[in-house]
Parts: sequence; C-alpha cells; structure tokens
Amino acid sequence: MKSKLHTYADDRIEVAYDSKRCIHFAACVRGLPDVFDPKRRPWVEPEQGEPEAIAAVVMQCPTGALHFTMKDGSLVEPTPEGSEIRVKADGPLYAHGQVSIAMPDGDILLDDVRVALCRCGRSSNKPLCDGSHHASDDTAAFQDAGAIGEHNATAAGDLTGGLTVTPLPDGPIVATGPMTLTSADGATNLVTGKAALCRCGHSSNKPFCDGSHKAAGFTA
Repeated sequence: MKSKLHTYADDRIEVAYDSKRCIHFAACVRGLPDVFDPKRRPWVEPEQGEPEAIAAVVMQCPTGALHFTMKDGSLVEPTPEGSEIRVKADGPLYAHGQVSIAMPDGDILLDDVRVALCRCGRSSNKPLCDGSHHASDDTAAFQDAGAIGEHNATAAGDLTGGLTVTPLPDGPIVATGPMTLTSADGATNLVTGKAALCRCGHSSNKPFCDGSHKAAGFTA
C-alpha cells in the first residue's frame, strides 16, 4: 500500500492528510470550507476553524485519509466497540471500527478506525480504494447498487472486538471478526463473524465473492 503523508498544524491541532488514501469524498470541504479548500495552498488551514469542529469533520472522512491530534490531548477519536462494513453504491467498502489490514502470513499493514477498501478491482493502491471506480477516458464507471447478496453467514455472538481484513492473492478480501455488513441504503444489516468479500468487481453476488475472480483473471 502506498502512503504520502502531509501535516497541517497550528498551536491547537494538527491535521494529518494521506493523499494516497483520499478519494475526494469531500466531507471536510462541505463541512468546513474555510479550513479545507482544495483550491488553496496550503489547502488545510487549521487556524481558520475551531479545533473541536475540525476534529468532528475529520472523523467524517470514511477513508482514513484525514486524522487529527489535539495539541493539549483534550480529545482523541473514539474507537467503536464493534465494527461495520458499509457497502457504498458504485463505490468501495467503508470499514469503521477496530480495523487491521493484514497479509495472509499475519503481518499487519495498517491499523485504523476508518478504511475504504477497493471492490471494483481497479485501484492501484490495493486493497485500499483510490477512486478508480469512477469513470475514466477508457474505463466505464463501476456500477453496483450496494445491496447485500445471498449468504449463509452465521451471526457473531459477541459484537465487541477487532476486525481483521486480509486480501488473498488474486482473490477476495476475507474479513474476520465481529462485524455488521450494511447495505448502501441502510435497510439490510447482516451480523456475522466472517465474510469473503469480492474485490475483483465481477461477482454476481456482491458484496460477497462467488469465485468470479478466477474467470476474470484478476491479479493482486
């Protein structure tokens, strides 16, 4: 996974921005345009807002591209007791909770509370989303309504604890740990302890893997 970190600070708060994880969800720009202005350099000016308001907007970034540190330690981002993976219509999987991205051998690549996982198969920063699901000059936009497909998942008992996300070579993402899978419209909430999630973009039973990555020749 790629990372390109920038920091912006005044004497009250520091904002960290990883440009490689940004997919221009723009919650920050909509929430505090005086602080976050992509047309300005530097594009983040913490002195233009109250630190508590900046922290609140940063926590709305679903990709984890933005994080904050209060200089006086008065506020830290809470870690949810349970984890949720929300399917974004025509977009990625948004994971929120105690999320660890791990290699199949167990090595941890990333620990975070907010992560966007690619499910179109096109990201150049797999398993993270880089916005490639949008249309480009030579590629049609990824399309999927974000429903929860058919499953035989067993409900998890204790919903507390961390979630481990493991991208398998040339295959799906295996999410292990207590989680709630939520459809894009919020109408379906599946509670489970393990799920194999499509990341090639070809499954006919999204968000679950149905083995289509083999016929599609997906490599990662």
